[in-house]
Amino acid sequence: MRLDLPKSVKDILEKFDKAGYEIYIVGGAVRDILMGRNTNDWDFTTNATPDNILKVIPGGLYNNQFGTVFTDNPDNPSRPHEITTFRTEAEYEDFRHPNKIAWGKNLEEDLSRRDFTINALALGKDLKVIDPFKGRADLEDKLIRAVRDPNERFSEDALRMLRAVRIAGELVFTIEEKTFEAIKKNAPLINKIAKERIKEELFKILSSPSPYEGVVILRSSGLMQEILPELEKCFGVEQKSPGRHHIYDVGTHLLMSLKFCKSKDPITRFATLIHDIGKPQTYKKLANGTITFYNHEMVSTKIAVNIADRLRFSKKERDKFVSLVRWHQFTVDERQTNSAIRRFLRNVGLSNVEDMLSLRVADRLGGGARETSWRLEEFKKRLIEVQREPFSIRDLKIDGNDVMEELNLKPGPKVGEILEKIFKEVEDKKINNEKEDLLKRLRTNFPKS
Repeated sequence: MRLDLPKSVKDILEKFDKAGYEIYIVGGAVRDILMGRNTNDWDFTTNATPDNILKVIPGGLYNNQFGTVFTDNPDNPSRPHEITTFRTEAEYEDFRHPNKIAWGKNLEEDLSRRDFTINALALGKDLKVIDPFKGRADLEDKLIRAVRDPNERFSEDALRMLRAVRIAGELVFTIEEKTFEAIKKNAPLINKIAKERIKEELFKILSSPSPYEGVVILRSSGLMQEILPELEKCFGVEQKSPGRHHIYDVGTHLLMSLKFCKSKDPITRFATLIHDIGKPQTYKKLANGTITFYNHEMVSTKIAVNIADRLRFSKKERDKFVSLVRWHQFTVDERQTNSAIRRFLRNVGLSNVEDMLSLRVADRLGGGARETSWRLEEFKKRLIEVQREPFSIRDLKIDGNDVMEELNLKPGPKVGEILEKIFKEVEDKKINNEKEDLLKRLRTNFPKS
């Protein structure tokens, strides 16, 4: 195989070879090379023990029980090279981490503990592919297959089930039948995994080129029922009724909305996936056959808060996620005032406007409607126009210092009250937001102390 390796990778291979040790490139880097994809994430395995690795790479960092030494990766400083001693593992009592680790005897023994055949490939210093579990054939067939017994692999580390779904979505692969059946059988084990790790894998699924397909696999595997039971309850809840545009049940509508979401942001995609998640609790069918979901956005918001807390979202992630769900039912009406538009912008947050519009378009397409309407297009124009105007007191061309100097006031609540009144006049277009105009208004409307 002809391959132009980065200098830092070549240096590692050469140093270990010169020191008399076996060393191999392993993991995702080998998979990516064989698929013709770029990679700057390099992992190695060797028969050298950690102490001996540090002799070969004196500047390495070793502070773990897994035999992994970290060394600088100049091509990707945030992801250092990892050099790990051949090892075997046993007794996974927490379904995630081994209780017993021993240094392995050879490469195949080390590769046999890995999750999937396409990740159990290695490249030697001669750049020949070492493939004891036929991972190369699975790459050709676009299959995710567990190494040896899938039930054993998932009982060792239950997060591997979610990783299988994620890799299938990222690479647009299919999960091999026995592996998939083992995921369905072992799905409840995912509850043994730390919620932060589950969130991390979910975000990766939602960030993949095929988030819709990834979530479909998540559901058919039984993992959705374990991770997002509130979403599973949406399937089968009908929405089709006289005078309504919906053509799918709630769950299918949410999946289709995700499919049409143009935002690449995983939080926006997640919010799109669950924006109507409160509908099952608000479902009512009237005598004339009309189905209603009054205040479903409020119930959906409460559920979004629960999901964000359960999956340990950061405050920033939580705020955006909840905001997108809470305000997704925003009104689009040509008769809306500028004040109403500003209120929408404040509720959603200026930084979230584009993502909210992506959610709205996905919601429309996911319900069988056209991508846009003349009202929505007018609304977008109004959003741009209103943002050119003062949005808050901070946008005024005067501030508290100007008020105190002009009216001979001391710092206190009165200064804020005056600025509020001035801002209201600017907002109502009774006065221009120009410094001289505002100062003149201060002089004429507010007496000096």
